[in-house]
Amino acid sequence: MLAKLPEAVAGLRSGADALVAAHRGQSRSRKYRTVSLDPHPAPEVVPLVTEDGARLRVHAYGPEQGDVIVFIHGWSCCIEYWNPQINAFAGEYRVVAYDQRGHGESDWGTRPFGGEQLADDLSAVLDAVLRPGQRAVLVGHSMGGMTIQAWAGRYPQQVGQRAAAVLLATTAARQIPGRATIIPVIGEHLPTPVWVAQTIFGAPVPLPGFAIARKLLASRIMTSDCDPELAEFALSIVRSCRPTIRGAVARDLAALDLGAAASHITVPTSVIAGEYDKLLPTVHSVEIADLLAETGALDRLLTLPTGHLVNIEAAAEFDAELRRMIQVAGRSSAVAS
Repeated sequence: MLAKLPEAVAGLRSGADALVAAHRGQSRSRKYRTVSLDPHPAPEVVPLVTEDGARLRVHAYGPEQGDVIVFIHGWSCCIEYWNPQINAFAGEYRVVAYDQRGHGESDWGTRPFGGEQLADDLSAVLDAVLRPGQRAVLVGHSMGGMTIQAWAGRYPQQVGQRAAAVLLATTAARQIPGRATIIPVIGEHLPTPVWVAQTIFGAPVPLPGFAIARKLLASRIMTSDCDPELAEFALSIVRSCRPTIRGAVARDLAALDLGAAASHITVPTSVIAGEYDKLLPTVHSVEIADLLAETGALDRLLTLPTGHLVNIEAAAEFDAELRRMIQVAGRSSAVAS
């Protein structure tokens, strides 16, 4: 992508990445007063190289023989976004998380971003971490939920073979800019044109770490009264993403349309919406839940009083729902047996 840009523009983007290179790792590895936000101390590295040669950063935690949970993060995040859940579940379950292509320490590779690429990468991760006949509970937040939908649409035969249950959190399938209310004035009163969202969110600029940035994040992405440490954690995660990747993926996400891909999810599925989510409002979750209800896969639609980062803002409630879905998966597997 950069090779096709004017040299000056490409240079500016490379410079933006260079500005954040020094603190990217520190942003992911920092520790907090709330220990559940800290990185897990003992990840197991799972080697994975995709067909186009991209190395994906994949970590596994917990007992090797435990039931598997696979966490898939969203736009501009990384493995460490799931720290609250990794720390909560790794003592009992085999927890797997990976950096989506270009995010964290995963390579960008040569493939263009899109539903097929998201689906293929998830399929490759499941190949690498699941034993023959083993199934996992798949958990996707935002773009991670889109990844699961894209995978189900592209590989419907894999759904029943590899997934025991699914949890889709504050995600969408289409019309992302037009339904968002995250951009002040424009989005709050009129549908945001795709080009406006691409211009604002696709700008490859480093994000500041000042207090004003935390307040802005909390007011637009989270709830304005959320714990300041949670906002600080979220900002650190987002700031660890390369500006060029954050911008490039945002521009493509704005035009992403997965259609009815969720209808190919045939295992019990919970859909979680954030009541105050400005980025992907509840209408998206309701639309996906309706599709799942038609096929009989919907277990329930749950709305929590959060913004977009539901697993951070309401970690206890999110974890309780995931534990419930693990139990649902167990009962479903027993019936199938």
